[in-house]
Amino acid sequence: MKIWVDADACPAVIKDILYRAANRVQVPLTLIANKLLRVPPSPWIRALQVPAGFDVADQRIAQEASAGDLVVTADVPLAALVIAKGACVLDPRGDLLDAGNIQERLTLRNFMEGLRGSGVETGGPAAFSAADRQSFANRLDRLLAQYTRR
Repeated sequence: MKIWVDADACPAVIKDILYRAANRVQVPLTLIANKLLRVPPSPWIRALQVPAGFDVADQRIAQEASAGDLVVTADVPLAALVIAKGACVLDPRGDLLDAGNIQERLTLRNFMEGLRGSGVETGGPAAFSAADRQSFANRLDRLLAQYTRR
């Protein structure tokens, strides 16, 4: 298992949780962004900078991720791509996306995008909270526990 992070929009607190988890479980963690990232020195953690551009980081993650990997992203189309390859997806709020729920998420995303495109003000997501952080940490711990039992 490898962990891939869509790091451009990933909250710093989630990155910190991932750094600690990667070192604790000794699983490779790669953060991909189109900006330079500082990561702690560790044989398990690396950051890749990709050129600026629409979905360049997403394309790289989709190319690199494989079956059995974990991808951390809030990007639903990226989640769909890596789920199709057999990867598991965890969003920064702790929601697990898989083959059973990704189509529903894609449909909702496309519907909301259509509303915004027609001028309807839909608002944005709720502010990231301590409960979101805890939900992510708990779900990540469960996923990593499953990985280490293999």
